[in-house]
Amino acid sequence: MSDSSYPIDLDSIRGAFPPGIEAPSLLVDFADWLNGRPWGSVGCFSLLGQFSDQAPIFDGSPLRDRFSLFMRLPDGSAVGGWYGAGLDRDNPPIVGLGSEGDYELLAPSLDALLAKLTSQQFDNAWSDLKPHEEVECQTVELAQWLARRPAGDKTICDDGVPELPDFRGFVEKWSRDREDYWANHRLMAELGWRLAAHLPKGKKPWDKTHFEVAIVGKQYEARVLSRGPQPFEEAASIESLLRDLREEMRRAQPELGLWYAMKFGLSADGRAMPNFEYDLRPTIDGEPAQLSEARADLARAPRPERWVPKWLASS
Repeated sequence: MSDSSYPIDLDSIRGAFPPGIEAPSLLVDFADWLNGRPWGSVGCFSLLGQFSDQAPIFDGSPLRDRFSLFMRLPDGSAVGGWYGAGLDRDNPPIVGLGSEGDYELLAPSLDALLAKLTSQQFDNAWSDLKPHEEVECQTVELAQWLARRPAGDKTICDDGVPELPDFRGFVEKWSRDREDYWANHRLMAELGWRLAAHLPKGKKPWDKTHFEVAIVGKQYEARVLSRGPQPFEEAASIESLLRDLREEMRRAQPELGLWYAMKFGLSADGRAMPNFEYDLRPTIDGEPAQLSEARADLARAPRPERWVPKWLASS
């Protein structure tokens, strides 16, 4: 990849910050400094915004307003600000959500993260944040650029930073709590019971039958993933159950709006673990979901402007 430059999408980065919080000038200026430089020259990453929904964390949709994920690594890991309880919303610590389950507080602030890039302090799970060995290193140029920035951009030095919370502990507790929540959820339990004919033949915890569902306005489709998506007998009878779930989730977290698609895996013990999609336009009966139906959903369950997907906002 030494002949290509860094992928940068400032619009997606701005949209990934919680409503009411703007991307800091340091990040915008860093993107401008990085633009056109050889990929890998200060680390192996893309500057792309994404929501916690797509990050490597279980059931991440409800955490959208706790993160501003602006960097993506080749293995799918995500890096960005964390707005945990009691943390500075103007200058949050920077965390890594690792694709292999590595959850780490990488730096106490954005400028501290950039300073660590210049000194190549990352190793193990985060070694992608080091320059690529086959590309001419530009960390010295980055250090010089940082040194020229106005003093107002710099936070207090690391030894003056108050003790930071346990990020790994937060993620692990979140995952446990959400798995318990869905394992004991009335509607998901009923869904598992109604689909008992599809329980996986194997009894190991990782044996699952996978389903996908799309609901957009009055449109609905459900498929079982068996040598590709297939119709299944119970699809019509579980529609009202799935719509009830969708409404319950909207009431619980109205700012997210209504999800358009969900996938879930049915385990041998009858538990169904879901994954929700609020942004992609699903396909229903072989065609993209109707915009008029998606607009009706948005009118009934409005979202913050930056959480309205582009395919719907531009329609």
